[in-house]
Amino acid sequence: MDLFELIAAERRRLADSLDELSPDAWGQPSMCGSWTNHVVAAHLNVPFEVSIPSFALAMARALGNFDRANDRLARDLAARWDPARCVEGLRANAAHRFTPPGLGPEAPLSDVLIHGGDVLHPLGRAMAVAEPAWQVSLAFAVTPKAGRAFRAIDLDGVRLEASDADVSVGDGPAAVGPALALLGATSGRTAYLDELGGEGAEVLRQRFASRR
Repeated sequence: MDLFELIAAERRRLADSLDELSPDAWGQPSMCGSWTNHVVAAHLNVPFEVSIPSFALAMARALGNFDRANDRLARDLAARWDPARCVEGLRANAAHRFTPPGLGPEAPLSDVLIHGGDVLHPLGRAMAVAEPAWQVSLAFAVTPKAGRAFRAIDLDGVRLEASDADVSVGDGPAAVGPALALLGATSGRTAYLDELGGEGAEVLRQRFASRR
C-alpha cells in the first residue's frame, strides 16, 4: 500500500465533501479548539503554503510554542484565503508529500482524517473514508510517534476496536465505536467519548477526567 496515494485520495475525498458546505457552515465552530471550520480548512493547507523559514519565524514569535505558532499560521492563512480557495488548495495539493520531521506519512493521513471529522461531524455529515485509511491511522495512534504529535491520552492497556471498519489495535480491554470516534477521542476530542462503549472506553474517560 502506498501511503501517499492513500493520503491523496483522502484529501480529494474531503475536498469533495467540503465543496458541499453552505456559506454559513464555514463560520461555525469545529471540534478543534476555538477554530471555525474555515480555519480548519486553512490549517490543512499550511504545509503546502508556509515555507520552512516562515514556520521558523512563526515559532520564534510564539517563543517556541508549537501550538501557538500553528494557531497563528492557520488563522493568518484563513484571513487571506476564503473557504473556496482553501478547498481548492487541498485538492490541488492532494499528492503533496510533506511529512512532519520524524513522523512519516501516517501523520498527514491522520491529520486529514481528524480535521475532516472536526468539520463534518458536528454538521451531521458522514465521513466517507477508505477502510485502509482507518487501519493505518488507528495503528499509528497507538505508537510512540503519535504520542509526540497527535495523541492526547495514554493508550497503554487499551484496545481500540472499530465497529465500522476491520480495525483492532492495542492490548487490553476494548474501547469500541466508530473509527472516527476512536481516532478523534485519542487526539483529544472528548465529545467522541459518548460514542464509545466497552471497558476500554471507561478507562479512557477516567484518564481524561484525571487530567482536569
